[in-house]
Amino acid sequence: MSTLIFPGVVAILLIYGISLYNHLVNVKHAVAKAWANIDVLLKQRHDELPKLVEVCKQYKQFEQGTLQKVIEARSQVHDARERQDIPALGQAEGMLRAGVGGIFAVAEAYPELKANENFMQLQNRITSLENGIADRREFYNDSVNINNVQIEVFPASIIARMFGFEEKPLLEFSSAEKADVDMKKLFD
Repeated sequence: MSTLIFPGVVAILLIYGISLYNHLVNVKHAVAKAWANIDVLLKQRHDELPKLVEVCKQYKQFEQGTLQKVIEARSQVHDARERQDIPALGQAEGMLRAGVGGIFAVAEAYPELKANENFMQLQNRITSLENGIADRREFYNDSVNINNVQIEVFPASIIARMFGFEEKPLLEFSSAEKADVDMKKLFD
């Protein structure tokens, strides 16, 4: 009887270990998929921003400092995205979102620009992409949270350590981005 119990227990533990490993692999790939979804939207927005800047440049009196901030932040977002440096991306995203918000706020003072069909289309497109990025960021952070919890709980933590599963960073934005926009600064 004991000759059957021991192999049965070993088989159950082996099946359970394989199941945990497969679960951790699924969770890891969910994080990668969530990141890929954000990456697609970031690239689309990256491609739209130069168009917005060019439309704004057509209005000679439009604030060049505001446009330059967007160009610099766009470059930082691109670099962080390429390196998959999530903390740097969060910081660069904060700067970019503030810059784009600045363009839209400053555009209020330029009725001709606001009435420009290209500007309106780009504004709608970028706003839509921003909303998509926010949704995908939430999904990414949920996936990261599930990953990080799963590799810490027992007994999955044993399997996670054995096979090198790692914690992933949350995509967080700076406190400056979370704060309300200071409209006075935009028009000074």
